[in-house]
Amino acid sequence: MEIRVSTRDVQQFDGDALAVGIFSDKGPLHGPAAALDEALAGVIAELRASGEVTGAADEVTLLHTLGKIEPSRVAIIGLGPRDRCTLERIRRASAIACRRLRKVKARRVGLALASAERSINLAQAARAMTEGALLGLYEFGQYKSAKSGAAASDDESADSGCSIQEITILGRGREPALRTAVERGKVLAEATNFARDLGNEPPNVLTPTEFGERARRMAEEAGLECEVYGPDWMREQGMGALLGVAQGSAEEPRFIVLRYRGRARGEPGLALVGKGITFDTGGISLKPGAEMDAMKMDMCGGAAVVGAMMAIAQLKPNTNVTGIVPTTENMPGGKAYRPGDILRAANGKTIEILNTDAEGRLALADALSWAVKQRLSPLVDAATLTGAMVVALGHVRAGIFSNNEALERAILTASDTAGERLWPMPMDDEYGDLIRSEIADMKQVGGRPAGSISAAKVISNFVGETPWAHLDIAGVNSRHNKDAELDKGATGFGVRTFVELATLLAASGRNGKGNTNGNAS
Repeated sequence: MEIRVSTRDVQQFDGDALAVGIFSDKGPLHGPAAALDEALAGVIAELRASGEVTGAADEVTLLHTLGKIEPSRVAIIGLGPRDRCTLERIRRASAIACRRLRKVKARRVGLALASAERSINLAQAARAMTEGALLGLYEFGQYKSAKSGAAASDDESADSGCSIQEITILGRGREPALRTAVERGKVLAEATNFARDLGNEPPNVLTPTEFGERARRMAEEAGLECEVYGPDWMREQGMGALLGVAQGSAEEPRFIVLRYRGRARGEPGLALVGKGITFDTGGISLKPGAEMDAMKMDMCGGAAVVGAMMAIAQLKPNTNVTGIVPTTENMPGGKAYRPGDILRAANGKTIEILNTDAEGRLALADALSWAVKQRLSPLVDAATLTGAMVVALGHVRAGIFSNNEALERAILTASDTAGERLWPMPMDDEYGDLIRSEIADMKQVGGRPAGSISAAKVISNFVGETPWAHLDIAGVNSRHNKDAELDKGATGFGVRTFVELATLLAASGRNGKGNTNGNAS
């Protein structure tokens, strides 16, 4: 899809549909909304006065322009109160606007959701509009047979009967800055959608082998280095934890390594590690059957890493980044690992198995151990790890656990920029008591209390003193229902945060060096 920038007045847009944002505050209209209202002979002000248009967040009012301006339709999008309007609100409004205008078969859409009168930087707003538009218009429909309009539901035919072909971001800022911001937003959104594609694929298609091949093809196109290793290599590396999970499946595991070099080859650099369980039955500790189909998305942490590496390759930050994805199925085959087993990870530590449905921490144990051996730093992993994380934070935020305050602050800054919300979780020493084992170096699970924290404590045994952070994305990796902003399915959460973190580390000049003691640098 083509994304354009125009600094012309909103009344001069010559597409077939236009979206303009308004606030819920009382008083006169401002910016693009005021200019558009003038062109439409005061109809927006009249609708506000009557209460038909309030400007409440997510409110959409569709107007016919009746030839007063070139676009035949205008979508008035509510942004809520002016002093509470954030980039995330603009991103969401853009998604809602584009999805609504697609339903009325618009093909050339203009977006004017921010003005110079607001406190938000116009270039940042342009990027948010671009991201929101591309994320909102995403559909995963390649497995649907062609349907006639009569056979499809009203909603289906409205959504799929037309594809928006061109979006113009309208703003009065400096055009070069707007173009740069829009291009970055496009790269980030397309990488996120690539990760969503991976997460939405059926598990009979996206096996560990296929996951590795898609990563390899992406790397070839993007100019990244890529290695995809099999079980023989894993045995040479002593990856008994990952191989233990894999042994119950007929599908071979894979270990994906993607490398971006923005600096000298020998310099340390950021490692992004993603859990890549392409289907999780729970193994011998079998999950309930209800909603088990969603376990095809237990590889969304790995998908986020692959998507982030795709974007990093295009944006070229001045840092080294390695993406690592241990990928396998967790199946209850005749050779499956069992509760009571003891597995030895790549760093030599032993793990007592109590529940085979806690397999993600085992895959991460070997991946992080390998990253430490490669002297990569800092380490950041993402995983759909625990149901306890969903209980704690629901489907709004992911949890972040870390052994390094400076790294945690950097990731929180990156997530704020990305619009992917995180919440810091505790890692007090006392939580380590939950995973003490009498017969191994640690237990794999610590019971129901503080379940997400005890899982993070397990993972922390495989990073040593290296600065590390763990993102438990179990509550935010997917949407269970279609809404005005996004379709049901994988969200690609983590892609944009990872890219912003790499950018931040490059700008700071740390590139894996510098402060590692938890103090501000």
